[in-house]
Amino acid sequence: MAECISTGQLLGGREVLPILPENSLQWVEVIRHGISSAALVSLSTTLHLSLAELAAVLGIPYRTLVRRKRETMLNSEESAKVIRLARIIERAEDVFDSLDKAIDWLKTRNASLSGLTPLSLVDTDVGAETVLDTLGRIEHGVFA
Repeated sequence: MAECISTGQLLGGREVLPILPENSLQWVEVIRHGISSAALVSLSTTLHLSLAELAAVLGIPYRTLVRRKRETMLNSEESAKVIRLARIIERAEDVFDSLDKAIDWLKTRNASLSGLTPLSLVDTDVGAETVLDTLGRIEHGVFA
C-alpha cells in the first residue's frame, strides 16, 4: 500500500508552509498565523477545481480569494477552512487508498448525505464532521 499524501503536502509542502506540523497543536499555531495563499493553487490543482469552484467549496467569497492571492496570505479563519479541506482529503485518501478515488468520492453525490456531494458540505464544521463520520463508517464496512 502506498503512503498517503499528508495535509501539508496537499497544501504545497515546505514551499507554502513555514513548518510541516506533526500534530494538531502545531496546526493550531499555523492557522493562527495564517498560511500562504499558494495553498489555494495547490488544492485547486489537486481537486481539479477552478478558484471559483474552490471558493464555493470553502465558503469564502471568490473575490476575497482573488484578493488574498494578490496579498499572498490567508487570514486565520480562511486558513482554518483551507486546512480543514486538506485534512478531509487526506482522510478520504486514507480510507480509499487512492487520491484519485478519494477525489471522485468527494465529488460524487452520496445517498447517506441526502444526495449531496461530500465537497458541498465541508464549508461548515458540522458538514465537515458529517463527511468525516461517513468516511469512518466506510472504513469500518458500514453502508455509507
